[in-house]
Amino acid sequence: MRVFVTGATGYVGSAVVRELLDAGHQVLGLARSDAAAAVLSAIGVEAHRGDLEDLGSLRAGAAAADGVVHAANKHISETTDPAARAQVERGAVEAIGAALEGSGKPFAFTSGILGLTPGHLSTEADTGDLQGLGALRLPTELAVIAMGERGVRSSAVRLAPLVHGEGDLKGFVPTLIDIARAKGVSAYVGDGANRWPAVHRLDAARLFRLAVEAAPAGSRLHAIDEEGVPFRDIAEAIGRRLRLPAVSITPEDADDHFAFLSRLVAIDNPASSALTRDRLGWKPEGSALIPDIDEGHYFND
Repeated sequence: MRVFVTGATGYVGSAVVRELLDAGHQVLGLARSDAAAAVLSAIGVEAHRGDLEDLGSLRAGAAAADGVVHAANKHISETTDPAARAQVERGAVEAIGAALEGSGKPFAFTSGILGLTPGHLSTEADTGDLQGLGALRLPTELAVIAMGERGVRSSAVRLAPLVHGEGDLKGFVPTLIDIARAKGVSAYVGDGANRWPAVHRLDAARLFRLAVEAAPAGSRLHAIDEEGVPFRDIAEAIGRRLRLPAVSITPEDADDHFAFLSRLVAIDNPASSALTRDRLGWKPEGSALIPDIDEGHYFND
């Protein structure tokens, strides 16, 4: 199969590319720059120049492939405009979907778990809350699911918020490490019992491959290994490596300590992948989150 991959040089996307190549597929990778194109060419991937705002390039890439993985993702940061990000992503997804409509080709879209059903175990059957934290991105996921009725074998791969592993430079774990270093403590809110799901990067990549190969049209898939790691355990693991105390802070102090992450760090967001495992035979094999943090690669400056 020839698979068009957006975000092909990114943290998750590059792992998806390697997974596809190792399974015998060909990859056409979206490249925004000469440097990105060179990286792809060096590993035997054909580079397709363009970006998420170049809708013509997206349509052409999708039309030239047997399937698509949309792995492009702009990380949450202080400078991220969530509404603008959602608008760009929606336009990109609609362009890809239009190119695939009526073809029966697979389209695996990157979605997320964080904030889907706070306080409850999220499953693949949950459609989410348009009034919640996922309000901006959820309509795009719903649009992808609806493509299943228009001749696209579409699937939404909901990533755990903690996609961990070597090479993670901009995700939640390195961001929490940077905050701990700056503040001199590794903090959690209240008792820190709130849970965040986690998955190893390579296991997530394997699920994307399975989605392209076999996911039914209009399916939701959960890239979840650990259903919920207590946030206090994460803070303590970071504190151990940095030799800093892990401390509780009040919800009122969260804004000052965590800045743009303050709305997220106290969320209790457990999630299951039981239906995904049963449907596609996906079985995570990578390291769990805390042992991965303890291994030390996150702290190599």
